[in-house]
Amino acid sequence: MVFLRCEAVRWVDDEPRPGLVEVRFTDACNQQWTFIDKWPVFSGENLHPNSSYPVKVGILCDILASGNSSGSADTVKISVAPWGLEPLEGRVEFEVRADQLTTS
Repeated sequence: MVFLRCEAVRWVDDEPRPGLVEVRFTDACNQQWTFIDKWPVFSGENLHPNSSYPVKVGILCDILASGNSSGSADTVKISVAPWGLEPLEGRVEFEVRADQLTTS
């Protein structure tokens, strides 16, 4: 399993249970993306309203291709569709730096 490293930046709401958090990451083009979903969707510790944010978390992803259109091996094209996640902006495929991915 491959995860995209992200940060939970704030608790959004207690409902629906078990609670919603806002998670962000910055892609290889330096664009920031935001997700809001139930905290268990994101790998990491048990989050709650009083957690000390930001908290490092991860999003399960699929690797679609290594390298970008200019051939840079430092980037990876991924999809965050495995958990049905979709950022507020509506995309599910991103180009990220290879060092943003982890297997734990």
